[in-house]
Amino acid sequence: MIDVSAHLGHYAFRRLRHNTAAGLVRLMDRFGISRAVVASAASITYRNPQSGNEEVASEVEAQRSRLIPFAVLSPVYAGWEDDLKICSEQFGMRGVRLYPGWHNFKLSDPRCRDLVNAAAARGMVVSIPVRVEDRRQQGWLVDIPDVDPDEIAGLIRACPKARFIVQNAGGLSGSALGRKDGGLPENYAVDLGRLSVEFGNEIGRLLTVLGEDRLLFGTGIPFHYPGPALVKLEMLRAPDAVKEKIRSKNAERWLGLAGG
Repeated sequence: MIDVSAHLGHYAFRRLRHNTAAGLVRLMDRFGISRAVVASAASITYRNPQSGNEEVASEVEAQRSRLIPFAVLSPVYAGWEDDLKICSEQFGMRGVRLYPGWHNFKLSDPRCRDLVNAAAARGMVVSIPVRVEDRRQQGWLVDIPDVDPDEIAGLIRACPKARFIVQNAGGLSGSALGRKDGGLPENYAVDLGRLSVEFGNEIGRLLTVLGEDRLLFGTGIPFHYPGPALVKLEMLRAPDAVKEKIRSKNAERWLGLAGG
């Protein structure tokens, strides 16, 4: 299995367990997860997210066969172009994660589109977590709403040459991201971290709308435990071949990994 939604490092508002490379790999082994995409949890609240990227690059060096690093960048932080180059060329990061609410920018900002297109030109995937935590559990110093799925759809529409992963999203069936008539290019995939498989069966509905090649396995570790995502996959009423795509094959192809 390949988890597209993992994190490394410290988070400002609560203690994270299993948040080192060695600790995360041990947790992955317990649940049968072979590889994971990781980005800095610290960069979510760092003023300069590149500091967290440097920490992740150092942390994953001994676990390159298991951990796939992504950069966290902000298009409104001066020098992101240089940071993107370093993350791509020196750190070997395969993608970029964007946190618009936490870093105080809009996905519709032309600077955001510039960053996305620059990452796409380097062959990097752009992932957008809809939320880090449930808003009701956030610390008293912050009040960050979920990213609006329609705002994500606007960025996807504006950057058709980029490849996107929508992370930790729920309720997509009512947005352009989850409708057949959404009018979006097929340049985005969705992880199942917050999608329902029983009540409303949103995973099943998205399989119908997006197809079996655009759903990915994601847990959100170590913010969340892997168990619920594994149970969802087990309960999903779909052929084993489709589940195998969700477990790993789709991520291999989306991330450009060997065998994908």
